[in-house]
Amino acid sequence: MNNTRASKAPNRTIPDSTTLDCTTPNSATSVYPVQGAGLGLRRVMLDSLQNHIPPAIDFFEVAPENWMTLGGKQAKQFRAITERHAFVTHGLSLSIGGPAPLDIELVKNIHAFLREHHIEVYSEHLSYCSDDGHLYDLMPIPFTEEAVNYVAERIVRVQDMLGRRIAMENASYYTAAPGKEMEEIDFILAILQKADCDLLLDINNIYVNSVNHGYDAKQFLHAIPVDRIGYFHIAGHFNEADDLIIDSHGADVIDPVWSLLNKAYERFGCVPTLLERDFNIPPLGTLLNEVNQIHKVQQQYRTENSRTITA
Repeated sequence: MNNTRASKAPNRTIPDSTTLDCTTPNSATSVYPVQGAGLGLRRVMLDSLQNHIPPAIDFFEVAPENWMTLGGKQAKQFRAITERHAFVTHGLSLSIGGPAPLDIELVKNIHAFLREHHIEVYSEHLSYCSDDGHLYDLMPIPFTEEAVNYVAERIVRVQDMLGRRIAMENASYYTAAPGKEMEEIDFILAILQKADCDLLLDINNIYVNSVNHGYDAKQFLHAIPVDRIGYFHIAGHFNEADDLIIDSHGADVIDPVWSLLNKAYERFGCVPTLLERDFNIPPLGTLLNEVNQIHKVQQQYRTENSRTITA
């Protein structure tokens, strides 16, 4: 295990509007590894991206588990893209809140993957997905003090092994785990503080949870410290009922989520934002419409912020 403290990502501050540019990091003094608007890379996209990467895509995101053991043609195609474009990673199977011991071999493989492709950012879900084998779903961690201590200690271990500060993502959930002692936001804040990690803020998950559990999404945003934010996710979902939304990543982003993204920029500055699409994946050109919508919301934030300064 690396005994040196995991490096801390640059703190984020809301920038002076005279220097604000949504295609650059959201602080004049911070340098984040990616910028602008990104897209989750899927294997079905590889052929169409070999000769040309649309300029609207500032960065890609991949789950290391889906690419670490790739071979043959697709491995060469993937390497060709990582050599010329910015990437972040978002893990699937670390199971940070699970009862089973940390998968040390997995963490070592992720470390090797990050080094091989020169990727700085690694994030995971604030949930668990395994016990004695994988559950193939993201399960909620109990919102308890004991769980805070348990999860934070595991995050610290992962950060030490990877030699970097990682980001945990606020997860969607449909019923709280038994033994709840605190609210979701308090649980997240306690983890961030105790583990000294960053937050991958999923805007759609905030919206989904706010509907399913009846809280104010804007108040949730304003409770999160600015300097803990890594980057944003945005995605679509499925409406099962008026009071039940499923975080499917299989549909277009809806207007209320776009509006919440704008509120997030007002709170945190122009944070790099990635579009997720895992099911019902349309042609790349269709996905680019939503990537360009991210740029549009970022530009809207920049314009409105500049008007405030010059008024």
